[in-house]
Amino acid sequence: MYRAFFRSMAAAVLLLVLTGCTGISYYAQSLNGHIRMISARQKVERLIDDPSEPSALRAQLELASDIRRFATGELALPDNNSYRVYVDTHRDFVTWAVFAAPEFSLNARSWCFPLYGCVPYRGYFSREAASRFAAGIERQGLDVYISGVTAYSTLGLFSDPLLNTMLRHDETYLAGLVFHELAHQRFYVRGDTAFNEAFAVAVETTGVKKWLRRRHETAALRRYEAGRKREADFLALVAEARNELKAVYGGSGDAEQKRVAKEAVIENLRLRYRRLRDGRWGGYDGYDAWFDSPINNAKLAATGFYNDLAPAFVHLLDVCSGDYPDFYAAVARLGALDRDKRHDALKAAKSCD
Repeated sequence: MYRAFFRSMAAAVLLLVLTGCTGISYYAQSLNGHIRMISARQKVERLIDDPSEPSALRAQLELASDIRRFATGELALPDNNSYRVYVDTHRDFVTWAVFAAPEFSLNARSWCFPLYGCVPYRGYFSREAASRFAAGIERQGLDVYISGVTAYSTLGLFSDPLLNTMLRHDETYLAGLVFHELAHQRFYVRGDTAFNEAFAVAVETTGVKKWLRRRHETAALRRYEAGRKREADFLALVAEARNELKAVYGGSGDAEQKRVAKEAVIENLRLRYRRLRDGRWGGYDGYDAWFDSPINNAKLAATGFYNDLAPAFVHLLDVCSGDYPDFYAAVARLGALDRDKRHDALKAAKSCD
């Protein structure tokens, strides 16, 4: 079975190398990383039934199984073998994504791949490899941001595994990841990251709320909704800073003047965050790490990809009366449009048809 799998993977990678615009070494690390994941997988059901496994792990996997069944039964997400096998990566992140943008632009650089289309990042199974690539493009004068990733999707091409990195937090985090990644399998349009990610975020957030209500976990639902409100506040701060930076970059100043103005906008963003944290948030410091680490165009652009269109997708689900199959059908119709028309039609949607 594994020999056949390796042959099919090798053929797929060869196709990518022959038709893609990225070097063979990049595809080789992707192939090797995914093979390591697949070769270490174990069936979740077997681990749950094995008394020699740690009880905490078995409880987490049982919860994951319930979430997986809910995803198919209540959210109409794909019924396949994804997230029904488990892999312990023995690390905190499964991959690392590298984002890049020019010094005076919020337009992230894209890399193109035959299967996924053009996306604004490159993924690596090795932190060291991601850092080497980031250092190389940073020397070209680009802003660079590296983000650890706890889950990834092959868009249903293979059975995506449940990972130890997905079990690091509470049940809402786990449920959100499973719903998000399965949403990519349900619908994906090549080359439109903002559309794809916002769609998955909408399925994730509405799915988690539905999951918690079904389980009558009122306190957990309140905590989740409070967290979503804080995230909305955070995104509003970032959006304001991005708008200020666009004005700076489009202005008439020279490079040095724009560089100084850019740093001023970023420092003002940090100041506004501290006021929000110590005021409305009552000292909640869950975003401190984001603000304490370097902030640049690549980091600000990456934040927008996942969230800018999400409210429009949630609204579309509402006008579809919360019916997920109807919602997916409406999203598919939008996905068939040209990119600009697709985004405009989504924002203007007033019916499910």
